[in-house]
Amino acid sequence: MEPKIELKPNGKHGRPGDPCTMVIFGASGDLTKRKLFPTLYHLAKRDLLPKDFALVGCATRALSQDEFRNRVRNDLKEFGGATDDCAFCDWLLARLYYFSGDFNDPATYQRLKPLLAEAEQKHGTRGNYFYYLATPPNLFGEIVKQLGAAGLTEQTDGHWRRVVIEKPFGRDLDSARLLNRDIRKVLTEDQIYRIDHYLGKETVQNILVFRFSNGIFEPIWNRRYVDHVQITVAETLGVEQRGKYYDQAGALRDMVPNHILQLVTLTAMEPPVSFDANAVRDEQAKILYALQPHAPEDVLTRSVRGQYGEGVIDGSVVPAYRAEPDVRPDSNTETFVALKLAIDNWRWADVPFYIRTGKRLAKHVTEVAIQFRRAPFVLFRETSVGPLTPNLLVMHIQPDEGISLRFGAKVPGPILDLGAVNMDFRYTDYFGSEPSTGYERLLYDCMIGDATLFQRADMVEAGWAVVQPVLDVWTALPARNFPNYPAGSWGPKEADDLMARDQRQWRNS
Repeated sequence: MEPKIELKPNGKHGRPGDPCTMVIFGASGDLTKRKLFPTLYHLAKRDLLPKDFALVGCATRALSQDEFRNRVRNDLKEFGGATDDCAFCDWLLARLYYFSGDFNDPATYQRLKPLLAEAEQKHGTRGNYFYYLATPPNLFGEIVKQLGAAGLTEQTDGHWRRVVIEKPFGRDLDSARLLNRDIRKVLTEDQIYRIDHYLGKETVQNILVFRFSNGIFEPIWNRRYVDHVQITVAETLGVEQRGKYYDQAGALRDMVPNHILQLVTLTAMEPPVSFDANAVRDEQAKILYALQPHAPEDVLTRSVRGQYGEGVIDGSVVPAYRAEPDVRPDSNTETFVALKLAIDNWRWADVPFYIRTGKRLAKHVTEVAIQFRRAPFVLFRETSVGPLTPNLLVMHIQPDEGISLRFGAKVPGPILDLGAVNMDFRYTDYFGSEPSTGYERLLYDCMIGDATLFQRADMVEAGWAVVQPVLDVWTALPARNFPNYPAGSWGPKEADDLMARDQRQWRNS
């Protein structure tokens, strides 16, 4: 008998998602067990899953229904924080189906049809399906093609059909264009949800709210008051078990066209006319088109690449990148990237955006730092006050989500002296914390048809267009000095030189 759990509209968090069946291709993979299943569990606990919901897992591995459900129950305990007597787990597992098949075989999709019909009849999902492609990227186009050939993407009689595609979306501009072209043969743009899990993080979403709901910041959010912007995505981890993928991708492909450029667009975009998905994405796209691609000669002075060698992190010696599993011993793949970007529009002309990302760095941190222009020094010229410290606004995205603002204040005492003061806001202090994978908002939005936090085809291609000149030069001129930074540092010296040439320096937290 199916467990009885009452899922009801929650006034604080919004209505539940629309009745639907979710189909996960790659259901036995790492992403699914660590992120997708725990996400569904968290949504169920928050009353955001529809009561008319079913879940179908598809993978190449042969498993019985009971074996798969037992695996999922264990995954919910390990990665979702579920307990042994979890009623929400029972509710989810009662709606869970599994079958194995070859994703290149049309017969797999014919076998999927009766399973979807069974789930719809039993759980009242009303013919609404969304397919999540948690598979290697080389299968994205094929799966979409096979779904279309089987008639599983047709939207008739008020039913909706959506496809969620994980990153990386292509490996360069040409492959991204080709993938867009192939999937658009089957799907309309409003059926395609190109997911970037960074946009599921609370602080990333809060960039828009912070900018456009507070009257005190937007008037100074421009070239008249901002000196420069720094965006850092730093990891202390190495490539872990992703060596085979990472050695073909590298830091530039893996992080910049998606995660980091999304942060750039949200930080720099103009106010949208509404929070309609296309209104927001129109403004993001304008920033991507305004980003000036590097001329080949500029790549040598406005970009830096690095690869970590052996070093010490948290008191432990860690191996060099070339000694990691599934990495070539003579690999020239970069694990660190720093770029100087320019946005050629009215708001941001002459304001540099410095971005960097890397593995095995000194600290795990993702942040957007807005450094304002230094105040005129005239008032303090004949005092003991030294150079004024510029104001700094930092949006901390992970691991400690929040916002901080640095300003100057007088140090108490008879002598005129200034000190820098930080006002810090932390989400957990004000709003508490709930278990989260970062995917909750994204899967929920897919169920209600809100594509605001998902990339459009034009945005994907515009992002690749920004990095393609760098890829071309780096391919033509392989690095000769790798490894060039020790694990546990803030990256290669050349990254510091990139800033020093502009009389600036990185904000190393």
